[in-house]
Amino acid sequence: MTIVYRLYRKHIQRLIILLLLIALLQSCYGMINQTSQNYPSKNTSSDCQIAQHEFGESCIPRRPKRAIVMDQESLEILLALGINPIATTTPNLVGSKLPILRDRIRTIADLGKEGQPNLEKIVQLKPDLIMGLYLTPQIYSVLSQIAPTLPIQYSQTGWKDILRQVAKNLDRSQEAKKLLVAYQQRIDTLRLRFAQKTGNLKVCVMRFYTNVQFTQFLNDRSFQINVLEELKILSIPEFQRQQQQLPHSDWGYVMVSLENIDWLNANVIFVALDPGAEKSFQQYTDSPLWQTLKAVKQHQVYTVSSGYWIFGNILSANAILDDLVKYLLDS
Repeated sequence: MTIVYRLYRKHIQRLIILLLLIALLQSCYGMINQTSQNYPSKNTSSDCQIAQHEFGESCIPRRPKRAIVMDQESLEILLALGINPIATTTPNLVGSKLPILRDRIRTIADLGKEGQPNLEKIVQLKPDLIMGLYLTPQIYSVLSQIAPTLPIQYSQTGWKDILRQVAKNLDRSQEAKKLLVAYQQRIDTLRLRFAQKTGNLKVCVMRFYTNVQFTQFLNDRSFQINVLEELKILSIPEFQRQQQQLPHSDWGYVMVSLENIDWLNANVIFVALDPGAEKSFQQYTDSPLWQTLKAVKQHQVYTVSSGYWIFGNILSANAILDDLVKYLLDS
């Protein structure tokens, strides 16, 4: 999780609380009460199972038919487990996951920007499950009046455990097990292919924001490097492991300026671009310092979508593997 992402979350949380309160005071309060009568939070034990979470417990339907998600990481998880949400939000900074999820989605409603969902629309859709990351107690208390709500705590390197936990809460543990077994089999197969073709390849990943004047170098606490390390031979540069030149970071990234661009002197560079971040990236590529990098000289710099390279779960991990095969094995 980045500093910008954390600050952004805190700012949005304040805004959404105000938004929800205003909406409740105006017209949504009555609608929420009506919906709560139609979709009671306490279902019979045969229809739902109790899920424990940080705000208490929720009776989650065993086979939800009208699930709504507050972010695209939750959307990805449910789709992977065979559940088709009826509505989701649009991400604010990173790219959309819809290009890699489109084949799994039938029709889906837009709830507005992540962190600022349209509460009235949520009520009108009459969901039987609401799921989301980073829900505050205030937001949870409002959403749980509309439908059973499952808050998820995200971890970049613990994405497999998150998949298992959500699957357990939704009575889909077998589906999660099959997904993870297939993923591990793919990792094992690709590890051999990369070993035969590329040898001891060193890869680093960068992220460029839109209208934010810095970029990131992703380290081994990040989602995508966690995926890369499973291939073993795709080892990240030694400076990243030892943190000799870089400042210490407990997060999944380190800031990278043009003056320190030599930190990125790997065989291959993947550049994750947020929507509209091309100009930010161009400031680097136009610099003579950028041209000194080994990967640049060898034409081994590849731009990818931040939609699935920055945050994600099993489907994003497989999409990253698709890119690695495309650029490093099949090219």
